[in-house]
Amino acid sequence: LGTFELTGIAPAPRGVPQIEVTFDIDANGIVHVSAKDKGTGKEQSMTITGGSGLPKDEIDRMVKEAEAHEAEDKKRKEDAETRNQAESFAYQTEKLVNDNKDKLSDDVAKEVTDKVNELKEALKGEDIEKIKSAQSELMTSAQKIGQALYAQQGAADAAGAAGAAGAGAAGAGAAGSASNGSDDDVVDAEVVDDDDKDNK
Repeated sequence: LGTFELTGIAPAPRGVPQIEVTFDIDANGIVHVSAKDKGTGKEQSMTITGGSGLPKDEIDRMVKEAEAHEAEDKKRKEDAETRNQAESFAYQTEKLVNDNKDKLSDDVAKEVTDKVNELKEALKGEDIEKIKSAQSELMTSAQKIGQALYAQQGAADAAGAAGAAGAGAAGAGAAGSASNGSDDDVVDAEVVDDDDKDNK
């Protein structure tokens, strides 16, 4: 029916740009389509008019074809969504491994990277079940990243708490020593008034 290109989108990682697409059909059957990049505010639009229109029998034929292929279209949509989710998950997991290489053991990093590559390989084909299986295996392996990161954070917190407790105990010991030292310096003395001494 028509095409237009939205240009001027700022470079960004996958999944970051947000494009708002609006379709509006008025009472005369005229379609208004607009696309706007939320980040830059860039916008493009177009109007699709009815033109000469289609005869009723042609419209009826197209409706029947759409109904006949409804299940096929639904499956194609689900397959596309599965593929998109798998691609996004592979990208995010690979980035997570690269960003935390110094915090992960070689075994965990290798296992997850291998699973990412297996999913990428599955995405090259058309077998959706194979893609789902590879994504599921990657999800299981990717959990080890979180386990490793949180285990390190827990160890760091425990070490910090132990250090604080040790510092507190040392402070208490120093205070006790100071108190004992002051007791050793106490001397008993008798106060004598000079006038009383002379009278005696």
